[in-house]
Amino acid sequence: MSILDGILGQVTQNVDVANLAAKVGLSPEHVEQAVQALAKFHPMDTDTAEGAAGATGLPVEKLQEIIGHIGGEGSLGHFANLLKGDASGVLGQLGGLFGKS
Repeated sequence: MSILDGILGQVTQNVDVANLAAKVGLSPEHVEQAVQALAKFHPMDTDTAEGAAGATGLPVEKLQEIIGHIGGEGSLGHFANLLKGDASGVLGQLGGLFGKS
């Protein structure tokens, strides 16, 4: 199980990268890119799906499907907070483990 699967599991039940990929008709690699881009663009002052589409090259409609499967904008916000790179997020905590902050 990837780190991303673990974080998705904290946000919503029965969603992992492979399952989500099958539901939206994308490869697991594309879903990982999409979810990371959605988390990045969620707190920005721009449309989340459009920003992620620009960053990944995936269609806005697919990104909106992913948001829906994750549980909507509220769950996406929670996911973004878990993923963020500062000391409170998983990426920040992992960086601390390896001497990076």
